[in-house]
Amino acid sequence: MSVYTNEDRFSMTAERYLAKHHVLVYMEDSIAQLLEHREENPKLNPIKILSEYFNALRDGNHTMFREYQFIHMTPHNRASFVKLFWKCYKQIGKKGDLLSIQEYHSLITLLCSDFPFEILQKTARIILLDDALDCLISFPDFIYAFQTQFYYEEFLDKCLEIYQSMIQTHSSPRNPVVVPSGTEEMKIHTSNHLPGDGVDAMQYFRAVYPLCDRMNYSTPPTDSLKEILFNVPRISFYGFLMAIAKSEAINEHIGRLPPKAELLEGPEIEITPANPVKTKSVAENTSSNDINNSNPVSSLTKSITGQQALQQQQPPVQQKERPRSRSVSRSRAPAKGQSSQSQIITSRSLRKKVISSDESSEESDDDDDSEDD
Repeated sequence: MSVYTNEDRFSMTAERYLAKHHVLVYMEDSIAQLLEHREENPKLNPIKILSEYFNALRDGNHTMFREYQFIHMTPHNRASFVKLFWKCYKQIGKKGDLLSIQEYHSLITLLCSDFPFEILQKTARIILLDDALDCLISFPDFIYAFQTQFYYEEFLDKCLEIYQSMIQTHSSPRNPVVVPSGTEEMKIHTSNHLPGDGVDAMQYFRAVYPLCDRMNYSTPPTDSLKEILFNVPRISFYGFLMAIAKSEAINEHIGRLPPKAELLEGPEIEITPANPVKTKSVAENTSSNDINNSNPVSSLTKSITGQQALQQQQPPVQQKERPRSRSVSRSRAPAKGQSSQSQIITSRSLRKKVISSDESSEESDDDDDSEDD
């Protein structure tokens, strides 16, 4: 299902087609990625890199580990990022875990490190009331509300401005309308609805209708808005957002998430991002095989355990003997000198003894000669 309105593409001009489908955005990004990696590895094949880039763009895997500015740039990028989040963390919904909005933001920053927390706060206001934003949220409720807020962000901001202006108009003091009757008593007609009850649904639709089918931002289908606003007399902005998030027709129009009944079904899906994309977040800490895993958290743990297993398989390296410190050599040097000096002294004493013995023998010989004479 296309994320755009069913307009005949052959009836559009070339400039309108390029602007509507953001073709120039992807051409510039692909060339920038190619040049950036060509500097690091001149032997890269440009045709292969561009083919992998546009294959990932077609499959919706091109937003993994990209910066927020790129993800927020086009409706296709936003819808693809919502689908990527669903693929990566679908297991949370299967386990039935409830998370806070801060925890959901932590999971999103594993896929986009600079994703702003403000969008998650607006998502929480779709599900929860303003005084209950700290409550835990289930995965199905969060993913559809997040898709609504992120994909239709500009449209919802303008709808909020219209709603607030209508509330101010209805809450401003007016002179009561006096209607004459057949009796002498005069009846004063005032509105029975308080500003907190919302606004008139038909008037709100007339005010919102000019925003539909804009080219510079995404809007829900007009038929879906009629279905939401024509079935109730009055509606609040909170109810309007909840109705959009729960609408199966709007979800099918975006064309990324399955129906709510099938949201948690099916096996885990492998995700293969575009190879030429260079990131500065989690991608630098994971290998190419780990990036293909469906869950970036499990890929990080697998990479760590793999490195530990490799370290255990490698044979122990024999450590070389450490060189003796200078203090030890210096302490032993004088000991050697002292032993050598003692040896010299003993040798000299032995020589003196030999010489003295020789002299004594010569003197005894002289005495013998003298006695003979």
